[in-house]
Amino acid sequence: MDHDRLNLPSTSAISLEVMGHQLHISQDPNSKHHGTTVWDASMVFVKFLEKNSRKGRFCPSKLKGKRVIELGAGCGLAGFGMALLGGDVTTTDQAEVLPLLMRNVERNRSWISQSNPDSVLTDILANTKTDSVGSITVAELDWGNKEHIKAVEPPFDYIVGTDVVYSEHLLQPLMETITALSGPKTKILLGYEIRSTTVHEKMMEMWKSNFIVKTVSRSKMDVKYQHPSIHLYMMDLKAPLIPEVEAADNGNYEEEVEVAVNQEEDEDPGVKSESCSGSSPEAKSGSLDDWEIRRCGAMAARLLKDVKL
Repeated sequence: MDHDRLNLPSTSAISLEVMGHQLHISQDPNSKHHGTTVWDASMVFVKFLEKNSRKGRFCPSKLKGKRVIELGAGCGLAGFGMALLGGDVTTTDQAEVLPLLMRNVERNRSWISQSNPDSVLTDILANTKTDSVGSITVAELDWGNKEHIKAVEPPFDYIVGTDVVYSEHLLQPLMETITALSGPKTKILLGYEIRSTTVHEKMMEMWKSNFIVKTVSRSKMDVKYQHPSIHLYMMDLKAPLIPEVEAADNGNYEEEVEVAVNQEEDEDPGVKSESCSGSSPEAKSGSLDDWEIRRCGAMAARLLKDVKL
């Protein structure tokens, strides 16, 4: 499988502005573990949250106090995004990734405290709550491990994850873990970059059998932080329904439904967002910025792999 390394090997950290605050995320792109790199899907995810945070499901007043768990957190960027909007986040990964994840929490607390002495983010990263933001904790969670799942005390209001799908053997334990962490009203938000059509097709088959799957339309993503190969999904666990209702539900959701501007969106505040200027990525002009350079570099790397010198 082709795993694009979207950061330069010499890059040990990235800096990204989220909700008006500068996050500094340490990473180890030379590590053999995929969880120690900040993958682009997590950046697309947090910028999607930011764009849609002024009203609807992702505004701080709606997320305040909601319990959120991040699966396969890696460097923890997606979890930070949900916490900045008011969620009480448990960010999780395997034991070997936890030192880097915990270091990101501690270092962000220190950096933000120094640059913004009065910032409420000092409280969030110290795992205390304020009126406007949530909290964040770190926990070990191996998918399918019943003791780990019990320890985080499900169910959660939100389950989030980015670039957690990259190998077919992980699909079943991931789905079982999501199910075990879910309650009747749990919303599942997953983002990832397609690297294998085989894995993607198998994943969608499994998801549609167990969840109501919606695809976030590109118009809902940040104008700059998006890419054709990166997809965001919103999912709900399918509940047992009476035959008449089940038939009607299947008529709406049996196929993958794109979240777009329609009547269904009006019934779901979470897919609404404020309009912004320059809605077309192709309309951008000027010199390439860091995001665009990273994307072009990844594309070039893929092409060069197929060239025999």
